Amino acid sequence: MVLDGQSRHESQWAAIRSIAEKFGCSPETLRGWVRRSERDSGVRPGVTSDEREHMKDLERENRELRRANEILRKASAYFAQAELDRPSR
Repeated sequence: MVLDGQSRHESQWAAIRSIAEKFGCSPETLRGWVRRSERDSGVRPGVTSDEREHMKDLERENRELRRANEILRKASAYFAQAELDRPSR
């Protein structure tokens, strides 16, 4: 709506203010949605919503892998120490 109605206003911000008033939200909220839409459609440079979601997934997976590696490292140290403490035959 903002991009379509922009031609009827003197600026994009004027269109955002007008439409935000009709929607009952703050102009800043609507401006954020417009910017996100522009990034997702390639009009504005930046990280798209899909790329942002993919990065979040990768960061979550990275945290899980780090946690698993730490558990494996501690288990390995525990069993290595147990092997050293075992009496030889």
